[in-house]
Amino acid sequence: MITLYGFAISNYYNKVKFALLEKNLPFNEEVVRPSQDETVLKRSPLGKIPFIKTPEGYLSESQAILEYLEDAFPEHPLYPADPYQRAKCREFIQHIELNVELIARRLYGEVLLGSAVSQEVKDEVKIKVENGLKGLNRIMLRTPYALGEHFTLADVIAWPHLQLVGFVTQKIYGVDLVAEHLPDIAAYIALIESRPHAQTVSAGRAEALAKFFAR
Repeated sequence: MITLYGFAISNYYNKVKFALLEKNLPFNEEVVRPSQDETVLKRSPLGKIPFIKTPEGYLSESQAILEYLEDAFPEHPLYPADPYQRAKCREFIQHIELNVELIARRLYGEVLLGSAVSQEVKDEVKIKVENGLKGLNRIMLRTPYALGEHFTLADVIAWPHLQLVGFVTQKIYGVDLVAEHLPDIAAYIALIESRPHAQTVSAGRAEALAKFFAR
């Protein structure tokens, strides 16, 4: 039995949870926040979430976790079988996380925690996120899924990231940059959210957000 540690506000936690559900793997969830406490550092070397407990030991970094799940549990694969298409899926994941989400993350503090971000940072982030989204639009097929006819790990990852980036950019700039640069993205999000496992993840996220803001 796998245990998933973290909390459902995190888009990285949610992508791992979504993958576990889509692969029909039984797992437990345990709420853990990022921490420099020694009990967390023993399981996640930088105290980051999510991390998992496997029969072999603990594993951190969300993409490493997803690769492990795919290798250890090949049933219900989330990567394409074809080597080139598999590589294209990895290309997509790397692009969306490095060139879109990681950059937009600099804005999260103001929107989610109330810690102000300078106008200089906002201006810089806007340029870089828009450039990243333009690149993403060139490789995101949406026919109907991110990379073609079949649901893959690209969709598991795109769904939570694009929602959060869209929400945050709407709050900061008054415009959803994701919707602006990815035509028909609302239809794509609705397609993913029609999946029962996406609905499960959404419900968990909504509950976690309600508790977070209530504090």
